[in-house]
Amino acid sequence: MKVKEIITPNPECIGPDASLREAAQKMKSLDVGILPICEKDRLVGALTDRDITIRAVAKGWDPNTSKVRQIMTAGVVYCFENRSIEEAAQLMEEKQIRRLPVLNDQQRLVGIVSVGDLACRAHKETLAGEVLGRVSEHAQPAH
Repeated sequence: MKVKEIITPNPECIGPDASLREAAQKMKSLDVGILPICEKDRLVGALTDRDITIRAVAKGWDPNTSKVRQIMTAGVVYCFENRSIEEAAQLMEEKQIRRLPVLNDQQRLVGIVSVGDLACRAHKETLAGEVLGRVSEHAQPAH
């Protein structure tokens, strides 16, 4: 099964010059935890709800004047839509991420695949569990 068969298609993007408040409002209205950052129809980064909280709010930044580009993750990890879901799962494990932007052959953003998509849409609960377990395992602080 290919990644394009299980993605959440046509993800909403936001520009890097949008305010953090705009990004947070968009996340709320879309009920998502990640926004792809696009500039001139190209993926240039990603922003998560956690990025807003940890990289900006915790530091006292003003969400009305602070820009997405100040805290977004540039050089975002992605996969191509024609890859197998097993390849996507392996990449998610290696990079310890739960959501992965998906590009087409022209390098245009066409969707996002999540661990939940692996479980629900691909009916690969075991694979999704393994990915989530390994991602979560590595995310634990060292004691």
